Amino acid sequence: MSILSCPVCGEKLENSGKTYACPNRHSFDIARSGYVNLLLSKHSGGVHGDNKLMVTARRDFLEAGHYEPLREALCRKVGQFAREGSVILDAGCGEGYYTSAIIDRSKVAVELTGIDISKTAVELAAKRKCGAVFAAGSVFHLPVLSGSCDILVTLFAPYCGEEFRRVLKPGGIMIMAIPSEGHLWELKTAIYDAPYKNEVKPYELEGFEFLGSERITGTAHLTDQQQIWDLFTMTPYYYKTGSKEQERLRELTELEVTTDFELLTYRNI
Repeated sequence: MSILSCPVCGEKLENSGKTYACPNRHSFDIARSGYVNLLLSKHSGGVHGDNKLMVTARRDFLEAGHYEPLREALCRKVGQFAREGSVILDAGCGEGYYTSAIIDRSKVAVELTGIDISKTAVELAAKRKCGAVFAAGSVFHLPVLSGSCDILVTLFAPYCGEEFRRVLKPGGIMIMAIPSEGHLWELKTAIYDAPYKNEVKPYELEGFEFLGSERITGTAHLTDQQQIWDLFTMTPYYYKTGSKEQERLRELTELEVTTDFELLTYRNI
């Protein structure tokens, strides 16, 4: 069952094999890799998501298993709420590292759709052939039917409460991952003269009932310069750091860095 909606008129999109089309004859071709581009230029805001450098660095870093505890906790949390046939949306799915695991580790059959503003990311996600539907789109203008989702997952993506509430069914579950205060502390101390801890904002969100928080902490052992650079490149720090500070990082050949996440669970009210 498709939950994708036409970004032009909002009507339901149906998959004909090579295209997605709505009753008003708006049509969108499915790329060879398997994703569909539903991102309208007026909805991109001039932003097209993570570029190829960031996406490939994140893919390589994640596939090395450094964030596996978070992936495991996420799949376990989704499993608490998923039922046979549950419709799940990964809003800001990136290259599909977490999306594919949700399907692979689910004890029941689920229908999963991943949306990301980066066409580079969703192309890599689609190439996983994990059984999910992937589309390029903005989380601020989700090309998803209203009230169609049982569970929405959002990991480090921009928060858009109005859109998330719209696509969730009444009583639907939102699972959100955020960096906690100590996340990547050693990476920041290696780069900056005066690093600071991450700010964790109050958990309460308008329109949602807060169900609880789970903290997942650990240590990532980076054993070569490439792993260190992949981590740095996949973070916003890469574009906010001068050449002098970057050179400090280039000199490191190993690093133990704290991973510190919070998994927040909400119910749509």
